[in-house]
Amino acid sequence: MAMLSNLDLIRRVPLFSLLTTDQAQSIADSVVKRRFKRGELIVEQGTKSNALFILLNGRARVLTADSRGREVILAVLQNGDYVGEMSLIDNEPHSATVRAEVQTDMLVLGRNEFARCLPDSSSLSYAILRGLVARLRSADRQIESLALLDVYGRVARTLLDMAEEEKGVKIIRGKVSRQDMAKVVGASREMVSRVMKDLEDKGVIETLENGSVVIKERLQHD
Repeated sequence: MAMLSNLDLIRRVPLFSLLTTDQAQSIADSVVKRRFKRGELIVEQGTKSNALFILLNGRARVLTADSRGREVILAVLQNGDYVGEMSLIDNEPHSATVRAEVQTDMLVLGRNEFARCLPDSSSLSYAILRGLVARLRSADRQIESLALLDVYGRVARTLLDMAEEEKGVKIIRGKVSRQDMAKVVGASREMVSRVMKDLEDKGVIETLENGSVVIKERLQHD
C-alpha cells in the first residue's frame, strides 16, 4: 500500500470510477489512510463518526445488536466497499456496527470533503438520496427484528414505528390491518391477532371505534 499514491488508490475504488481527473485528485488530497486491527471497531452503532470509510484490503463485518448483545450480520465488506455514507447524508447515528474481521486498511474521507461530492442540499437528487437512506435504515431495522425479536417484539416495534405522538400520546391513525401487520413482521395473521389481543387485555394498547390504536404504556421490543 505504501508504494501507491492516494490518487492510485482512489482510482481502484469503484465508488470513484466516474470522477474526472480533477475530482479524483481533490478526493485523493483529502483522504487519509488508516489501519484497523482484527476485532477493532470501524464505526459503532448509535454513534456518529463523521467520515466515509473505504475498504482497501482486508475484511469487515456489518453487525447490528439488541440490548442483550445478540448480534446479526447484515453484510461482509470486501475491497472497494464503503461505510458511513448514510450517516453523512442524513446526519443520523450509524444504524449498525462495522468491525474489522482481519487486519484492514481503509481510506477515510471527512464530512466536509464528502459533502463537496454531493448534489446541492435543495436539489431533487439530494432529496432522493435522503429517501434512499431512510429506506435502507428501515430495511436494516426489519432485518434486525426478524433475526433477533420474537413475534411479540416484532409487533411492538412495528406499532411504535407506525405511531405518531400527539400531546404526549402515541397513536396510530386509521385501522391497523392484522393481515398487513403479519406480512411486515413475518408471522401468521392469527398469531398477530393473538398478540394484539394480549396487548389490549393487558392495557398496553387500546383500539378505538374508528380502528385507530392508542399506545397507553411503554412497549417493550427488545
